[in-house]
Amino acid sequence: MNKFTVLSTLILASSVALPAFAADTDWFVGGGVGYQQDTIKGDNAQNGEDATYQLRGGAIINDHHRVMGTYSYMDKSSQNLFLASYDYLIPVAQKVNLFAGVSAGLADNKISNESSTDFVWGGQVGAMYEINDSWSTDLTYRYLDQDYSEQATKLDYSQQVVWSVDYKF
Repeated sequence: MNKFTVLSTLILASSVALPAFAADTDWFVGGGVGYQQDTIKGDNAQNGEDATYQLRGGAIINDHHRVMGTYSYMDKSSQNLFLASYDYLIPVAQKVNLFAGVSAGLADNKISNESSTDFVWGGQVGAMYEINDSWSTDLTYRYLDQDYSEQATKLDYSQQVVWSVDYKF
């Protein structure tokens, strides 16, 4: 219950603060594909490597703050991730930003016919390239701590490397 309270507070604080930044906001939607490795230990340990697919949307506020909602799917663990993320964007060239941020949300995993929906949290770093005023692409490394623990099997953490393309409107 404590994790739910923290997540609810973060979402509420973000939604209350968002109108204050609305003067210079770029909204976007996009998708990505990448590689994910889950560290699975215990009785039903398995190779946790597979492709991951993502849909995402959010806003870039005042050129330095990005808030985003992401849905991610990985077939091997029948894993559905629902994440809320914040990134701080650091410009390093005219069309290139580096970024670092945090993510939190829920993971629905099914490993060896045991399903569980659990809290997940972590962080990400990466680089974003602005192709033009409407399109951008980024490469992201994300680390997520997971709380899955069913029938003597534990999904400890996940690592992702994802390439994404976004459309700004």
